[in-house]
Amino acid sequence: MVSILITAGPTREYFDDVRFLSNASSGRMGCALAEAAMAAGHQATLVLGPVEMTPPAGVKIVSVTSALQMQTAAKDVFATSDVLIAAAAVSDWRPAERQSGKPARQPGNVHVEFVPNPDIVAGLAANKGSRVVFGFALESVSAGMSAAIERGKRKIIAKQLDAVVVNLHDTIGSDEAEFVLCHADGREQRLARSGKRRAADYLVNAAVELWQSRNPAGEAPQEIHPET
Repeated sequence: MVSILITAGPTREYFDDVRFLSNASSGRMGCALAEAAMAAGHQATLVLGPVEMTPPAGVKIVSVTSALQMQTAAKDVFATSDVLIAAAAVSDWRPAERQSGKPARQPGNVHVEFVPNPDIVAGLAANKGSRVVFGFALESVSAGMSAAIERGKRKIIAKQLDAVVVNLHDTIGSDEAEFVLCHADGREQRLARSGKRRAADYLVNAAVELWQSRNPAGEAPQEIHPET
């Protein structure tokens, strides 16, 4: 049995107690990954941002809201995980300051200072050891798949990933997925548009096979405590 950590859903970065910056991620892919992991007999923990859908039964859920909360939760779970599949759509920025309450509307333009959120998957992958880390690269439809694949491959190097799932942004909120799984060794595996559960089975199997090839005796991972 392999211990699999999955991050999923969006994050919310609050301007005040009511307004926030977020994105349209539904969490469907992450929930499908958790379901696939459980069905294959593995242990799954889902660090999940705010979504409307109900997570699959039997999966350990750690609910978070912001990117900083997701970072803390993912770091804690990853310390005793074998595989990380980072499917969450983490907000790139957060407001530098959060105001209390709900400030009244004011005339004229409003200027908000944003600061970058941590790159969660890169921070964990930097200390992965024999663990396996898969990331996701959501790209613009207008860019085309070839350009998206090239950007995805650059992310493998920059973030020290074992593979990256390259897909186009029209899959957000959809029940289907179409992607190219780009490996650190240069291999590309294409999955035609299909249901997200089928895609999840494919990804979980690929990640587990890679972990098993690195850990033939099934050694438990050593605890790590990455800085970011």
